[in-house]
Amino acid sequence: MIRILIVGCGDVAMRAANLLGDRARLIGLTRNADDVARLRARGIVPLIGDLDDLRALSRLRTAPGAVMHFAPPPAEGRGDPRTGRLLAALAKARRIPRRFVYISTTGVYGDCAGARIDETRPRRAQSPRARRRVNAEDRLRAWAARNGVSLAILRAPGIYASSRLPLERVRQGTPVLSAEHDVYTNHIHADDLARAAVAALFLGRPNRAYHATDDSELKMGEWFDALADAHQLPRPPRVDWDEAEARIAPVLLSFMNESRRLSNDRLKRELRVRLAYPTPQAFLEAAAPRAPRRQMPLAF
Repeated sequence: MIRILIVGCGDVAMRAANLLGDRARLIGLTRNADDVARLRARGIVPLIGDLDDLRALSRLRTAPGAVMHFAPPPAEGRGDPRTGRLLAALAKARRIPRRFVYISTTGVYGDCAGARIDETRPRRAQSPRARRRVNAEDRLRAWAARNGVSLAILRAPGIYASSRLPLERVRQGTPVLSAEHDVYTNHIHADDLARAAVAALFLGRPNRAYHATDDSELKMGEWFDALADAHQLPRPPRVDWDEAEARIAPVLLSFMNESRRLSNDRLKRELRVRLAYPTPQAFLEAAAPRAPRRQMPLAF
């Protein structure tokens, strides 16, 4: 039975663990001692370690056969030293893992002016957080090439699920861009991302990137309109760029600076992923609350 090290035991990682079931022995790296009971309850062997402290990763010498890396880079800095420390710790293991899956971001491409792109598009990351992901990808590619590791990189866009919808933003009436200024945004349900990660572990080609995205080609305003409609909330107001810069927080505004449409042909063809939610609308129709039916008055 293959031993799989899960790095970053958050929501998507736990969904992937559920899919793996009895096919693997799972080891979960966490820096939070409070996670121990939660991981054990899911049949995962907890391993306490901190990607911000190389000395705390000494127990990674347990030699996993594969690694699934879900942990994000730090919130600051130019690169991803966390991934660097992980690789340094794995280099000291009794043997190097043969397979490795890393969850990256589609932000590595930067703005594509709404063009439809595949994985051959050059990376031109614009935001600091996306540049840190580029650094992580580069570190992993170099390490995998040196050690003969089959690396699959999943570039994920906005991840959503019932527990991770931006409903508070809708309730607060945070504006979106007007139709003439709006940008394309991309999505993946957390269950489908977990399914893609497991498929990449077993079917991914060496040193290969995949767009872990659904079939939709929504603009950002359309997404928030659909979310508002499904939850019987007012649609967000539309504003031009000048007003957006005055009313929207810089972090949110940064996502409105980039527009791209992602091809997922490689995901479907090579990893054979069948999406449970091919569009966010499909999810909303299945999961969003329904308005109560109006009672018709009785006729006499």
